Amino acid sequence: MILYHGSNMVIEKPRIITQEKGRDFGFGFYTTTIKQQAERWAIRTAGLRSRITDKNENAVVNVYEFDENLAKGLNTKSLPNADFEWLELVIKCRSDLDFRHGFDIVSGKIANDNVGETLQYVIAGIMRKEDAVERLRFEKINNQICFCTQKALESISFKESYIAKNVNWRDF
Repeated sequence: MILYHGSNMVIEKPRIITQEKGRDFGFGFYTTTIKQQAERWAIRTAGLRSRITDKNENAVVNVYEFDENLAKGLNTKSLPNADFEWLELVIKCRSDLDFRHGFDIVSGKIANDNVGETLQYVIAGIMRKEDAVERLRFEKINNQICFCTQKALESISFKESYIAKNVNWRDF
């Protein structure tokens, strides 16, 4: 399976990314099966970095091959729908930086800006989880695959990278 990762640099050897801010499925290396989603993320990342460095950064899309045979035996979790189980995991990962779910690979929906707003309502206690799940049923949500351990990263291999073109980072 081909996977994409948007960045402002070529990443031949992926690593687990840790930050002060919680991510949907916790710390890890995030990819998607959707080329355009990775391109948008690369452009956004390059734009943010360009503002910080005051230099034009490249919007780089890295392409990987995921070998599912190498992933056999790993602890994986698939959350294909923005349902209650998905919501619970995302809320835990985003709100508690010390939370570790124990999965090597997690795949599921991505909490984009629209979805993220709903999650913030739940985290703030403004919206019930049941209402959030109902609201999310109407959202078109893209996917993501998070490689959460070094062992999981061994199941992907770098193929190539390319520059996402024809977009001005100032538009994002």
